Amino acid sequence: MKILHTADWHLGKKLDYISRLDEQKEVLQEICEIAEQQKVDLVIVAGDLFDTFNPPVDATELLYQTLKRLTANGTRPVLAIAGNHDSPDRIDSPDPLARACGIIFIGYPHAEVKPFELDNSFAIINSDKGFLEIKLKHIPYPVRILTTAYANELRLKQFLGIENKGEQLNEVLRNSWQNLADQYCNANGVNLLTAHLYMLQRGGEILEEPEGEKPIKIGNADIVYSDAIPTQIQYTALGHLHRYQFIKGHQNPVVYCSSPLAYSFSEAGQEKKVVIVDVEPNQEARIQALPLRSGKQLCRKTFYQVDEAVAWLHENPYTLVELTMVSDTFMTSADLKRIHEAHDGIIHIIPIVNKADSPTEATEQVKLNQDIHSLFGDYFKSKYGQEPNEELKELFREVFTHSKQGEE
Repeated sequence: MKILHTADWHLGKKLDYISRLDEQKEVLQEICEIAEQQKVDLVIVAGDLFDTFNPPVDATELLYQTLKRLTANGTRPVLAIAGNHDSPDRIDSPDPLARACGIIFIGYPHAEVKPFELDNSFAIINSDKGFLEIKLKHIPYPVRILTTAYANELRLKQFLGIENKGEQLNEVLRNSWQNLADQYCNANGVNLLTAHLYMLQRGGEILEEPEGEKPIKIGNADIVYSDAIPTQIQYTALGHLHRYQFIKGHQNPVVYCSSPLAYSFSEAGQEKKVVIVDVEPNQEARIQALPLRSGKQLCRKTFYQVDEAVAWLHENPYTLVELTMVSDTFMTSADLKRIHEAHDGIIHIIPIVNKADSPTEATEQVKLNQDIHSLFGDYFKSKYGQEPNEELKELFREVFTHSKQGEE
């Protein structure tokens, strides 16, 4: 059977003030096309469906439309679990209608899905807390899936009985997963695990969580090690980290598939992917990571000349840009206007002014008998190694005059 693994859609997310919804529509359309072209039998979305607990209406509509399309009119099961950005109640709320369409939502850890059947497509034939077994009409063996939606402190205590997660999280999940695998995951079916958490190899390199995201690793308290995964599991579909990567430490693939778009400039240059898993009972899973081409590239660029920056911006219009300008003097308003007019996707402009090479006397005394404007000039020169330009002087005069009028 073929499985499509995707995660971290973050529907409704903005980059600073710029909405990414149109890009999200494009990339989810691409994922649906991949599912159809690859003729996948099951889709797993491993958490962070939304970017906030209360997503905008258009993001909610996009989620349901996309998941329904991925079900291929109810013939293909789609399993979606909650991540740390999701409200588990919101994820669970459309469950009866979702199941009728072939969508299985898992909002809470240790959630138990009641068995049901969709005519001429598939059936949930067995379930337990944190486990479900699916039988597809056209496949002669079942697929078993261990599910662990994201759990915060309250949910860890309520659903997993963990009082001190720093000492117990890894061990409790290991025991829970192993008990389920021993009970349900024999060699006569395909055995999978999906979870939204921070996982790494024991003793392995610490992996960076996405910049600007809500971290779920605090010290070592929230780390789950890959050796906690039962040996019966043939593929582990993870969500949370936005870079495509394998986690070592288990005999079978343990994979973060990546987010479908770059959501912060720390992800600039990353190739985003979905993973196609080809697997059958008692065999090693074969995986293929397919690159996603939709959405704008995030670029961090540094220039020393305004003309060079403007030329590059004209040549790369379908991008979102963090622009660093390095110069010996402060940029004028005319330069800033030229840059902004050259591109509508500039998120940040970071000016870096080189200090003068000539050393200044550290012990130079402040001349307090000067007027306020001369004091400002001396302060600026001591801090930046150069005189303020006329535009800065004029701006200071306006601010100072406005402040005095306010006092009067």
